[in-house]
Amino acid sequence: MRPVPEYDAKSWLLKALRETAHAMESLLWNLEDDAVDRRPDEDEWSCRELAAHMCAMERHYIDRLERIVRLDEPRIEAFDGDSIDQQPPPEDDSVFDQMDEFAVLRRQSVYLLWSLDDCDWSRCGIHPYLGRVNITQVAREMNEHDLAHLWQLRRLCDRFEAASV
Repeated sequence: MRPVPEYDAKSWLLKALRETAHAMESLLWNLEDDAVDRRPDEDEWSCRELAAHMCAMERHYIDRLERIVRLDEPRIEAFDGDSIDQQPPPEDDSVFDQMDEFAVLRRQSVYLLWSLDDCDWSRCGIHPYLGRVNITQVAREMNEHDLAHLWQLRRLCDRFEAASV
């Protein structure tokens, strides 16, 4: 009988972060072209707007991670993903162009995290509302953000696929 491998939270977190872009893109493959820009309700994002949001958020996360890694307890910017000034994606960018950009940005984040030793994961930045925030907390926040939007994208895709049948 094989021994059960020890659970490594950091490895699982990195695996989840690494797989997000592919998971999101695979949801989009079965949608019809006009569905990616359709908003189910006026106050909800389209699939392409959601992909653009993921890119914008990843840029913020990369900045936050790099500042914490390179500086001793830097002040880090507070940002609320829902209130980030959402620029509409360029008209000629497809949802897959947006997802490609997100995948490149996410790869940058994961490579940075993967390069850190255990001590680095406890490095902190100073958030204006939360106080000390370490790299582990930032990575978990990224994962929670991913899960929320994966669920949102799955609902959108399911709704649009059902409407096209």
